[in-house]
Amino acid sequence: MNEEEVKQLTGLSQDAVKEKISSDGYNELPSSKKRNVLDIMLDVVKEPMFLLLVACGTIYLFLGDLQEALLLLGFVFVVMGITIYQESKTENALEALRDLSSPRALVIREGVQTRIAGREVVTEDVLIIREGDRIPADCLLLWSINLCVDESLLTGESVPVRKSSAKEEVHDGQRPGGDDTPYLFSGTLVVQGQGVARVKSIGSHTEMGKIGKVLQNIETEKTKIQLETDGLVKIVFACAVVMCLIIMVIYGLVKGQWLQGILSGITLAMAMLPEEFPVVLTIFLALGAWRISKKNVLTRKVTSIETLGSTTVLCTDKTGTLTMNQMTIKKIVSQGMSYDVMENLDKELPEEFHQLIEFGILASKKDPFDPMEKALTELGVKALKETEHIHTDWPFIQEYPLSRELLALSHVWETKDGYVISAKGAPEAILSLCHLPADEAAILEQLNAMTSEGLRVLGVARSVFKSKQLPTNQHDFEFEFLGLIGWHDPVRPSVPQAIKECYTAGVRVVMITGDYPATAQCIAKQIGLSNVGEVITGPELDKLPKEELQERIRTVNIFARVVPEQKLLIVEALKANKEVVAMTGDGVNDAPALKAAHIGIAMGERGTDVARESAGLVLLNDDFTSIVDAIRMGRRIYDNLKKAMAYIISVHIPIAGISLIPVLMGWPIVLFPMHIVFLELIIDPACSVVFESEPDEADIMSRPPRNPATKLFENKMLFISLLQGLSALVVVTFVFKFALILGQDEAEARALAFITLIVSNLCLILVNRSWVTSMWKSLRTPNKALKWVFLGAIVFLALVIYIPFLQHMFYFKDMHWNDVLISTAAGFISVLWFELLKKFSAKKS
Repeated sequence: MNEEEVKQLTGLSQDAVKEKISSDGYNELPSSKKRNVLDIMLDVVKEPMFLLLVACGTIYLFLGDLQEALLLLGFVFVVMGITIYQESKTENALEALRDLSSPRALVIREGVQTRIAGREVVTEDVLIIREGDRIPADCLLLWSINLCVDESLLTGESVPVRKSSAKEEVHDGQRPGGDDTPYLFSGTLVVQGQGVARVKSIGSHTEMGKIGKVLQNIETEKTKIQLETDGLVKIVFACAVVMCLIIMVIYGLVKGQWLQGILSGITLAMAMLPEEFPVVLTIFLALGAWRISKKNVLTRKVTSIETLGSTTVLCTDKTGTLTMNQMTIKKIVSQGMSYDVMENLDKELPEEFHQLIEFGILASKKDPFDPMEKALTELGVKALKETEHIHTDWPFIQEYPLSRELLALSHVWETKDGYVISAKGAPEAILSLCHLPADEAAILEQLNAMTSEGLRVLGVARSVFKSKQLPTNQHDFEFEFLGLIGWHDPVRPSVPQAIKECYTAGVRVVMITGDYPATAQCIAKQIGLSNVGEVITGPELDKLPKEELQERIRTVNIFARVVPEQKLLIVEALKANKEVVAMTGDGVNDAPALKAAHIGIAMGERGTDVARESAGLVLLNDDFTSIVDAIRMGRRIYDNLKKAMAYIISVHIPIAGISLIPVLMGWPIVLFPMHIVFLELIIDPACSVVFESEPDEADIMSRPPRNPATKLFENKMLFISLLQGLSALVVVTFVFKFALILGQDEAEARALAFITLIVSNLCLILVNRSWVTSMWKSLRTPNKALKWVFLGAIVFLALVIYIPFLQHMFYFKDMHWNDVLISTAAGFISVLWFELLKKFSAKKS
């Protein structure tokens, strides 16, 4: 199939696509199937809290207490329902992320190029393939230019193989490996060239599916916080087991009540069991990644969420990230003359500049995707009205691609008189091809004038070649310099404010670009970058010793004329200075820097799959502002996670303490299993839903970045959480014992203590919403989940206190209003000291 036939391809219709998805399913391997409700229920059944509830219900059956048994077993289903809701929400968030993180595919459908998720590719789809793409399905190559593919994922061979387009529609498949075949395979990587292919197999029918290889798009390795949490859970769990055994022994050997001992031991274990820790961590990280995706940033590695709040340096590309990547040709220079295109839009392009534009177009793709080439083609269509300048009848023969050694490319076209070669690229590279001195005074003067206006400048040259055997090197042609073309790319309107926000948050911004220093400095001034006077260029970067680079990089914020491979040097120098580095990138050669950075950020719109797979985050809209939003969100997630963990620690202390102290002191038992379950119905949604949906703190982007060495469970947080829990325990214990001293019976004292415990629990939620703002002020901050948790807790508490049937089930007696008020006041008093501490800290600040 030739290039003209490829252009006529219209691809599938939307109706055909829907029909194929309906009959064949999505293009995904079985491993990507999401968990259903039954899977989640089976996981819940294995949870320790679930098993303890069932054990308690069974013991009550043995004791002949049918009501208690049925109530506890009924609570089992309530707890299961809450867990299924939470897990389903998490699973839906993960499923949305899996969809976004699958390789992207550029397809032709109904004659229009459309970028879709790889899982939506169907058989007979027409794919456009470019360097850096991950091939989403098994395909037959219809047309290609210099296409090489890395098939090591399937063959183990690291050397890329050449691909040749099929001479006709081939139906017999072929195994991976070998040069000059027309077969492309799912999961392999395009390392060079471009092409168009037709999809033949998807999902489990591909070679990847047949041999059972699986690409995991969502990382499953444990993060630093998860490992830290696991360690704490093991310690608390061990303590719970020891205390549980002590209670059983005391009841069994001292009192001879083994069943009661087992029941009390299980109650204490339920009170101490930190089962919320792993659940909260999973929910926060999964929903956090989902929330960040709403800011147009996809999380590919969960560790990036943890690191976002620690970012100290943000290295960003210029074009398309700081600027809009909407290229417009502003100025052109040829034959010593300069012409402002934007000032003369309504006028015809002077004849002197026709050849410059003509050969600029010949050095571009026929159906351009790159914004610069698009702008060039649009100007050509408007200005070069004569058909002889378009050269649609010239066959394209070969491309000499861009390389690090020579930042220029050449296209060879065949004419009846021989070959015509067009070249475009960096001005210094074009001067080199034309064998002109790099410091050609007249050209340099024009170049400096254009770059000082912030224009992106390329040079254009032409050559004629008569021999039939083409040379292997561009330098072997005799090129003639035609002139310079300058593109204007406006700054994104939101970037200056985002840069300002970064500086306020203690995050330094470094701009890295392939443009000239003057262009970079012009853009840097527009966006408000600091220290625009200092610049390090790519050639300088290669020559600087490591120690000198480390010293200079402390203040330099602009790197110009940099090639992608040099980004790694910048990352390593910053890391050597103990900076936490976020780095953006989009190309194949950006992958090493993206992997080396603490947070690699790939471009979603123009980025290659290689860059996406190397990165921890993917910008879905390539907008710098989204990175700043992600940093803000990362700080919020970590803040809220810390608040939730502090609450979990503090709330378990009074529950465990009031379960243990009466047994050790020989007092009546305060808490039974149903009381613990009631408390869990408040604790579970509070720590996983209320705190997760807490909005940003007011000062979240005016604090310095968090030290990455700081632990989640730092000493200050543990100390304050323990004090919160102990103060609540002291107040609850005092209320219970004082009620007994005043002559109230066991059921009344238990009800008073339980009300105090519930109120102190709710107050702990309020005070931990912010460790800076008072709980009265934080009440003005909306949180829908908080309202429902409080309402549910108060309604259910009223029911168990005043409904006779439930009173009996919870071993309570009627409470007078003054008793309720006293218990409520006691609950508030238990956290009052922390509110005073906040006020004192605020005054000190």
